[in-house]
Amino acid sequence: MAYFPEVPQIEYEGPHSKNPFAFRWYNPNEVVEGKTMRDHFRFSVVYWHTFRGTGADPFGSPTMLRPWDDGSPTLDNARKRVEVAFEFFQKLGVPYYAFHDRDVAPEGASLAETNRFLDEVVKVLKEHQEKTGIKLLWGTANLFSNPRFIHGAATSCNAEVFAYAAAQVKKALEVTLELGGQNYVFWGGREGYQNLYNTDMKRELDHLGQFFHMAVNYAKSIGFKGTFLIEPKPKEPTKHQYDSDAAACINFLRSYDLIDYFKLNLETNHATLAGHSMMHEMEYSAAQGCLGSIDANTGDELLGWDTDQFPTNYYLTAQIMLVLLKYGGLAPGGVNFDAKVRRESIEPSDLFHAHIGGMDTFARGLKIAAAIRADGRLKNMLDERYSSWNSGLGQEIERGKHDFVSLEKLMLEKGDAAPNKSGRQELLENIVNQFI
Repeated sequence: MAYFPEVPQIEYEGPHSKNPFAFRWYNPNEVVEGKTMRDHFRFSVVYWHTFRGTGADPFGSPTMLRPWDDGSPTLDNARKRVEVAFEFFQKLGVPYYAFHDRDVAPEGASLAETNRFLDEVVKVLKEHQEKTGIKLLWGTANLFSNPRFIHGAATSCNAEVFAYAAAQVKKALEVTLELGGQNYVFWGGREGYQNLYNTDMKRELDHLGQFFHMAVNYAKSIGFKGTFLIEPKPKEPTKHQYDSDAAACINFLRSYDLIDYFKLNLETNHATLAGHSMMHEMEYSAAQGCLGSIDANTGDELLGWDTDQFPTNYYLTAQIMLVLLKYGGLAPGGVNFDAKVRRESIEPSDLFHAHIGGMDTFARGLKIAAAIRADGRLKNMLDERYSSWNSGLGQEIERGKHDFVSLEKLMLEKGDAAPNKSGRQELLENIVNQFI
């Protein structure tokens, strides 16, 4: 049975195409800087927004037309969603997908029943993966939706909730391994606090570190060799998230001796909510050796919450790709469309339009970034700005040949620092504009 009969196989037709079911910029076989677009992006579709999103929001009920889904929490409905998902993946031409455990299978009356339900759906997922060649980019456990996680999961004040979360992650790791998942993500949806009057922060952070070490140890015991990823996110849903931005996450990983086992999964919308640009979060993470994967979305700067819209801004994707090209890419991570169609876009075909637009926007960003790098002016201006560090005093400082005493002596003799040169920010922005 075809679930999207009105949608053809999505193909590349070039920048002048007006076909709404065709790529204008994303040509998977086109080589840019020695690598195909397919390999640059490793595009992934998410199960939760794309196949479980209903269009409900805090002010209104579901709006989405999903004729294949009867809304029931049954195994039959879950199995049908797998068929729908893989038809979508194939027609769109993406190599990967990602899911939370509760996206693909319903919860039962007990943990044992829930695990049994998940095993049943995993059988179907595995069959479709083998049939289509589509792979799992990463798996994760939903440790935030069920009311048991009202006070957090690994940071809960309830020890049995911590234990339940551990059991759930154990199962999710086993499933990710069985499906050949290349990464495993932790998103601390409720790992934070609302009020310090009732929060022992140090104890909660210690528990979170202990939880992650348990995950690392169990992964080793079962032979899971994928990358562990933490996804920074501020403010939502708790007022103070422990994983608020890249710097907070990396500091946590170093503090708890986890830095060798984890990288970060970064998201534009989360960067914005943290008061950063995506380029900042990516550059900071990559400079620390912690850039692992990215979620492809954006937020609305006029709205102060996580809107998870599909990216359509060439400036954004060009900046992202400048960082990825600089640091050599994302593998085994990828570009994961953690994005949802807006509440008013209700028809199944809108799912295709959204992903086509996002993939094209990233492809255009890649070509812009590659052209900027080939032009060389930005790099030359950056090199010139730091030229004082390439020889003489700057080089000596970087090589550890000075201390405060020697530097004071030198500046007392010289009297003042050499005058600064202009940062030429407007010129740099004008140069970038020439490529958009």
